[in-house]
Amino acid sequence: MPPSPGDAARAVPPRPGDSAPPVPPRPGDAARAGPAGPESAIQAVPPLLEVTDLAVRFGPVRAVDGVSLRLAAGPFGLGLVGESGSGKSTIGRAVVRLVTAAGGQIRFEGKDVAALRGPALKRYRRAAQIVFQDPDNSLDPRMRVGASLAEPLTTHRIVARRLAAGQARELLAEVGLDPEFAGRYPHQLSGGQRQRVAIARALSVQPRLLVLDEPTSAIDVKAQARILALIARLRADRNLAYLLITHNLGIITELCEQTAVLYLGRVVESGPTSELLSAPAHPYTQALRSAVPEIDMAARRARLVLPGEPPDAASPPPGCVFHPRCPLATDRCATEVPALREVRPGRQVACHRAEEVLAGVKTGARRSSG
Repeated sequence: MPPSPGDAARAVPPRPGDSAPPVPPRPGDAARAGPAGPESAIQAVPPLLEVTDLAVRFGPVRAVDGVSLRLAAGPFGLGLVGESGSGKSTIGRAVVRLVTAAGGQIRFEGKDVAALRGPALKRYRRAAQIVFQDPDNSLDPRMRVGASLAEPLTTHRIVARRLAAGQARELLAEVGLDPEFAGRYPHQLSGGQRQRVAIARALSVQPRLLVLDEPTSAIDVKAQARILALIARLRADRNLAYLLITHNLGIITELCEQTAVLYLGRVVESGPTSELLSAPAHPYTQALRSAVPEIDMAARRARLVLPGEPPDAASPPPGCVFHPRCPLATDRCATEVPALREVRPGRQVACHRAEEVLAGVKTGARRSSG
C-alpha cells in the first residue's frame, strides 16, 4: 500500500545523523576479516536455534521434508530463499509453534521447543517472535496502536500497567514513527507504517529471535528500503538473531551471514551468503541467482530459465525432486535422492553433480539475455 499523503509530515524529524546514517557493516564482514570463516564461527559455539530433520505435513502435502538448520546467537541472520511453496514460511511458523511438526526436532538454547509447557512455553513465546508478511495479520483493527503495543508489555509483566503507554510510545520512536501514532488505528496508517508497528510489537517483549516472514513484500519500494534499514539497525542495537524468509536475494545479501536455499520443502544448498551467491553449487541456486538484476552492465549475466513448474508436494517425483526441471539431470538423479553433503568448507549441497557445477560446467538450460 503506498504511503498516505501526510506520511512525511507525520514522521518524526530525523535525529542527528539519521538522514545520512553510517552504513552498517554487512553480515559476514567481520568473519571475512579474520582467518576463521562464518561457518566455523557458527560451529564453535552452541547455536541459539537448531532445527533437525524437521517435517511438516498438511494432509498428503509434504510442506517441509527433513530440513536441518542452525542459527547462531545475534547479531546474526539466516536467510531462507526459494520459490513460493518451497516451505520457507512453514519452517518459520513451526519455529514459533504456530504449526505442528510431524517429525524432527526444534531446539532453542538446547531445549526441545515441542516439549515446553506452562511458564517455560511462555518464556519461549517471549524469546521468539514473528513478523508477518502482512501486518494486518498481527494488528487488531479495533485496537489503537498504543494499546496493541501495551498489551504484550503487560501480559508478560515487562512494565507495570501504568507505565505501558509510555513504553509503547518509546517503541514507536525506536522504529522511526511519531509517538503520537499511539492514538491512531491501524487503518489510519500506511502499509509501511503498519509494518513498523508490527515490528515494534514483536520487539516489545525483548526477543532474542525474530522470524521475519517476507517483511517487505506487501509494501511499496520506498517503504521497503526504510524497513530494511530499520532491521539492519535493530539487529546491532538489540543483538538480534533472525530467520529472514524472502524470495529476494538482494535482501539476503545485505542482511544475512548464512543462507539456505529451499526447493519443495527440502534444503538444496546452504552456506555463507557471499560465497553461495557468488559461486552457486546447485543448478536451482544458479537459476535464482541469474534472476537478480545487476546495475553494473559488466556484471550482468544471462538469465537461466528453468522449464515447467515445481512438482506437486503431495506427490513429489522420485530421486532428486528437482530433476524434472534440472538441465544437468542424469538417470541417477531420477532414482537416487542426493544427500545434503559438504562440497567445500561450510558449503552443503544436495546435488550429485555439485562439483561439476562449481567447476563451471555448462547447464544447457534455455537462457534469456533480457
